[in-house]
Amino acid sequence: EVQLQASGGGTVQAGGSLRLSCVMTGVIFDQWTIGWVRQAPGKGREGISAITIGDGTTYYSDSVKGRFTISRDNAKNTVYLQMNSLKSEDTAVYYCATDCDIVTAKYWGKGTLVTVSS
Repeated sequence: EVQLQASGGGTVQAGGSLRLSCVMTGVIFDQWTIGWVRQAPGKGREGISAITIGDGTTYYSDSVKGRFTISRDNAKNTVYLQMNSLKSEDTAVYYCATDCDIVTAKYWGKGTLVTVSS
């Protein structure tokens, strides 16, 4: 059974940092792309970052480029999202999924809430 488990959310002041983690089980980890998708209050889901586990290719949306960094630890089947210089508009529920394209992502984990206070 494929499972993704996101963690690391919380409340942080604007300008602060958080690191999210996503553990994927039930698969051969390095055959997948893992993405992060967020949903702000009252808005639709937005794919913000992804990493191809096999070769480490990364993607960032314009909204997070330069502030967020995605990485992976193959030994732990884990993908991280380091979020720096957080803004109030980063407040959202963050999901990890098997892509950051919300149409094509086949597997999703439960979200973790990030709240950025100004």
